[in-house]
Amino acid sequence: MTATWSGTAYAATGIGSLPGTDPVEAVRLVLGTLPDLPFLPELPARGPHADLAGRSAALLADLPVDLQPAGWRLTSGRSRDAARARDLLSYDLDALEEAADRPPALKVQCAGPWTLAALLELPRGDRVLADTGAVDDLAQSLAEGLSRHLADLAGRLPGTRLVLQLDEPSLPAVLAGGIPTASGFGRLRSPSADRARSILATVLQQDVADTVVHCCAPHVPVELIRRAGAGAVSLDATLLTPRDDDALGEAVEGGTGLLLGVVPALDPAIDLRAGTGAVEQLWRRLGQQPEALPASVVVTPTCGMAGAAPGHARRALEASAEIARRLGEQQ
Repeated sequence: MTATWSGTAYAATGIGSLPGTDPVEAVRLVLGTLPDLPFLPELPARGPHADLAGRSAALLADLPVDLQPAGWRLTSGRSRDAARARDLLSYDLDALEEAADRPPALKVQCAGPWTLAALLELPRGDRVLADTGAVDDLAQSLAEGLSRHLADLAGRLPGTRLVLQLDEPSLPAVLAGGIPTASGFGRLRSPSADRARSILATVLQQDVADTVVHCCAPHVPVELIRRAGAGAVSLDATLLTPRDDDALGEAVEGGTGLLLGVVPALDPAIDLRAGTGAVEQLWRRLGQQPEALPASVVVTPTCGMAGAAPGHARRALEASAEIARRLGEQQ
């Protein structure tokens, strides 16, 4: 199962997380700097209820979670921590709905099933990833919860094209059997490529305009992500090597979009010329025609910016938009 990317209308976007704790201010920033594809900001500085694990766990349908000293854990009943996570997400949606500008498109982020399975614990304390049945239940719950979340957003923002991004930074480690057990003395068994694809596909099947899988780790499994049904792959372009070219080239030829992280997420040194050149160089390596670039490539920072200074986060988003503009003018 593959999907094509309708990214002609998109030029630049962010990954998801930003510094700060004010959702109204964050929404203003993304709407003001990224008119083609703003994103629903994530603000982990508010605490574990707003980080990747907490925010994603808040979306799970009929699968209660609770916050323990070691992190988020599946539980048997409701918890105040889960309610707090859902409240913070609701505040963010309210800020977006009440903004003066109604975006033509909006990207929404959530942890993918494999990364979430590596983050959440079972009631007995090991990772969800350790239990095959629990992984299946988690994927189904996440898929249903995301469906409700996206339906809520569609009701709040009628006419806005929704783009779903699944964050899978742990996917390469999961596939390589690199996730430690709870004791730390062993590693959890890796799933087969077919199972990894199937679980990811379960969550990607949503009623949205486009889907993206983001992974800012090295060795992104581009072909697996594509076969799971993602319309685009988001990655840190500074980590790419010529060995990645074949998989990326085949993906682009098949209609897959690329969200290329070329603006430093944390380093204050931003070089617009270098960022523009990095995209153009990769595109030439892939053997693609220059005029096809705007329809296939979206410019982003290299990763999330929760740890960045507020001023740098703004400059990085502005730089992403400027690099995209320059690339468009050269075609």
